[in-house]
Amino acid sequence: MKSAIGGFFIALLWSEASSYGHLLEEEKEPTFLTAGVGDYVVFNCDLDFPHDIPIPYILRWNHEGELVYSWYDGVITGADEYAGRIHLIGDAGGRAYGQGSINLTNIRETDQGWYECRVIFPNRTPSSRNNGTWVHLTIDGENLLAIPPINQTTMEGDTANFVCVTKDTSSVVSWLREGVSVTEVEDLRNRATIRSDGTLTITSTAMGDLGEYTCVVANANSERQSASAFLNVQYKAKVIYAPREVYLPYGRPGLLDCHFRANPPLTNLRWDKDGFLFDPYNVQGVFYRRNGSLYFSKVDETHSGSYTCTPFNSLGTEGPSPSINVVVQRPPVFTVTPQHLYMRKLGESLEIPCDAKDGDQMHRPTIVWFKDGTPLPLDRTSVNGGNLTIERIQEDDRGLYQCAVSNEAATVVADAELMVLNVAPRAPYNLSANSSSNTVTLRWVPGFVRPKMEYSVWYRPTDTSEWRTMKILSRKTTEATINNLGPGREYEFMVLSQDKHGDGMFSKALRIFTKPSLIDQNSASEFRSPKESAEYMSAPRNLRVQPTVEGYLVTWEPPDNGREQVRIYTVRWFRGPLEHLYGKAETTDTYYLVKTLEEESYYTFEVMAMSLSDDFATSERFALEVPAYRRNRAISMGIVAGIGFLAAALAAVWWARKRFCRGLSNEK
Repeated sequence: MKSAIGGFFIALLWSEASSYGHLLEEEKEPTFLTAGVGDYVVFNCDLDFPHDIPIPYILRWNHEGELVYSWYDGVITGADEYAGRIHLIGDAGGRAYGQGSINLTNIRETDQGWYECRVIFPNRTPSSRNNGTWVHLTIDGENLLAIPPINQTTMEGDTANFVCVTKDTSSVVSWLREGVSVTEVEDLRNRATIRSDGTLTITSTAMGDLGEYTCVVANANSERQSASAFLNVQYKAKVIYAPREVYLPYGRPGLLDCHFRANPPLTNLRWDKDGFLFDPYNVQGVFYRRNGSLYFSKVDETHSGSYTCTPFNSLGTEGPSPSINVVVQRPPVFTVTPQHLYMRKLGESLEIPCDAKDGDQMHRPTIVWFKDGTPLPLDRTSVNGGNLTIERIQEDDRGLYQCAVSNEAATVVADAELMVLNVAPRAPYNLSANSSSNTVTLRWVPGFVRPKMEYSVWYRPTDTSEWRTMKILSRKTTEATINNLGPGREYEFMVLSQDKHGDGMFSKALRIFTKPSLIDQNSASEFRSPKESAEYMSAPRNLRVQPTVEGYLVTWEPPDNGREQVRIYTVRWFRGPLEHLYGKAETTDTYYLVKTLEEESYYTFEVMAMSLSDDFATSERFALEVPAYRRNRAISMGIVAGIGFLAAALAAVWWARKRFCRGLSNEK
């Protein structure tokens, strides 16, 4: 009686628990998804294991109450219309999906409706837990496609059919392979046909047919819709290429490849040598690569012979490759190598030697030159017997040159670097001029055409010693007009070329008279003597040069007369007793910082004020002697070090004497 009552309570509890579980399942919110014909969708389903410990289970997916997919212990069953279109999600956890999630591809209109995920534990009571979910799929929009194509897997040589059923029979169906019409693909043109119902048929499929095929539907209203499917062509593993001879370098690593194709993937690859099985595991210094190639860590004569390779996959093999004759050859050896560095000036020529012999001395190896990894230009370079000659060296010739020596076994390389010295541009020549009463127009021929070339015109009246400069703003201009000159005066002109490497040489000086003025010969004069210019503008005053932390600060005061007429100041400093011009700068301030001057040198500074009418006046000069800071600093540091050493010696003597005296007192 008690056992019967106990059984009743157990049954009651199981019934309540089961009802509670169903209640929870009913309370779960369904998921609503939308997709178009030909698309794919993922149905998510979580698995709730007892105590979070995985146990055997059965996964069932139903569509409108009918089973469409089932999984149990790796065995998959399902409805025929869903075959090849439902796949269990791999690595579902890593993709934020439950372990019971599936992917439905190539969606059709008939796929619309309710889907239910059910999980059953066959070895447990109760057999279900709080698992499963409901999903509703809606097919979106007015579609032209009724049944899209699905992925196909076929054996090479068989026929593949891609179905593409339209809603309207008047719609036009076309097919693309990887975005190109199948009628334009050379390999498919004679094997692919499109039936009246839109089905694409490919006869005698080949391994090159593998890829994505797209069905494109267009109706009379120019509406278009497309859907794609993948064709997987499987075949036995086969060798697609085998060279007749392969040369391996003696004493160096070597590689012997087997060129094959396999779908399904390769499972095994067998090598034979001279008609016998060649097992790398039993040959020292020979290893298998992952792709089946043979790797020789150090080639020797025993590795020569006739090799064949035979690839295998799960379908089998098409047979061994043709014989590959492996020849062991010694790599080339340099007999003459170029220097590591060559330095040449622009316009010069250079010959770089290079020669080699074959390792077996059977014939001469091939010698090819490269510059920075690319072949050399042919206009100014030539190779004679391995020696490279470069004529009329230009700036672009700088770089790394490589002499590559090759035979059938290997290629060895020797490097040489060419540095082109920074040579200043040549002086302009053929200077000519035309003048008017107030202007002179100069023309010249460049000494050497180089990129980023600039010019400056230097000019002065012949009765003064002060030169003025005018920079040409346009780099491609080879003429200039100098304005505001005095009429009826003789001027001297020179042209200076400049580029990123510095100033070049001056052109030859040219003297020319400006034409006299017909109105008033004294009304316009660009240059006046210092005595004449004093009536209009006096010279800058109190010129000083003071050393600072950042350099040498040059300061002065404006002219007493005509300071409002000052347009610009020109600071110049000369070095040595011969007063070589060392630097020049223009500024509108009454100070200028010269950042660097050479030590142990004598300098002279002056400041010239230029008025709005281009009159000028020069200040008195200021002399400055720059001492030898480094030498003085070294002497000072030596003195400090000597004092430190002497102090250390005195301290050592005092410490020793104190310790000695303490020892004597202890003995007493």
